[in-house]
Amino acid sequence: RRVHGGSFWCRMKMWRSLRAIASRSAFSVNGRGYASTSSKQPMQVKLFRALWGVTDDWQSCFPRFKDCGFTGIEQGLFFLSAAEKEKLKVMLPAFQMEYIAMIFTTGNTVQEHMKSLKDQIKECLPYKPLLINVHSGKDSWSRANSKQYLTEALAIEKSIGIPMGHETHRGRIFYNPWTTRELLDEFPDLKLTCDYSHWVTVCERLIDTEMDILKLCAERALHIHARIGYDQGPQVPDPRAKEFQPALEAFNRWWKMIWDAQAQKGFSTSTATPEYGPHPYLQHLPYTNVPVANLSDIVEHEAARYRDVFDAHVRSNSTKK
Repeated sequence: RRVHGGSFWCRMKMWRSLRAIASRSAFSVNGRGYASTSSKQPMQVKLFRALWGVTDDWQSCFPRFKDCGFTGIEQGLFFLSAAEKEKLKVMLPAFQMEYIAMIFTTGNTVQEHMKSLKDQIKECLPYKPLLINVHSGKDSWSRANSKQYLTEALAIEKSIGIPMGHETHRGRIFYNPWTTRELLDEFPDLKLTCDYSHWVTVCERLIDTEMDILKLCAERALHIHARIGYDQGPQVPDPRAKEFQPALEAFNRWWKMIWDAQAQKGFSTSTATPEYGPHPYLQHLPYTNVPVANLSDIVEHEAARYRDVFDAHVRSNSTKK
């Protein structure tokens, strides 16, 4: 699958992305680590491109990412070779791309996961991350273990001065809505990377039934992973297919709650990554191993759709004031 190549959105929508980028103010951090501004300008959106599933040479991909309106890259150094890490460090400033770090804590004990967190934070700091997205801990931990880990993680976040969002991800501390609610109540400064695709899989349903928890999560949302999941998996086979429209509309509802909460807090910018991934997230046909859709096409389509929904929502809110 080629990442480089023309697309309707990249050709026709680039002007809008460039105009939006030019008008954005810098990401600032207040005492609680939230992006905020005193400006009364409408909140803008910054879209980040994951390198997950990108198989072409980055030298050809980065210009295309810029053309498609992505303002930065979200990537974990954890999965890169030494040569790729050095290449990324050079290419980010060369293409004027911002960076969101991804960290994947490892081990069994709290101490092992904390060491992993510290080591990966130290490694990502030279890349000057805008924020850090963390896959934290284990779903099998006791509540006491989770609290111990989060107490230390929040202290680290305060010490480095870079906001950290803990992702709502299967296999991790925040793998379900109810555990997440209890920990958000326990830790007022805790922030999330909201990837609800995992929750609809864990719960095996669209989670409008948990509206009180979604509202709480919106209040704590630092970053969004904008991937549509459904009751049988964290990634619909093709979000453009009308049979997945109910899931798409549900995710739009939940993201709007986040945007409203961020705007209320004074965020100048809302960040999101349309983090669609390759097989096994992207389904393949049995026996042939042929993907049911082109991954880069899906990412670009969903980036464009997300921006359109965001812009329309912000405009609608502006007219109500």
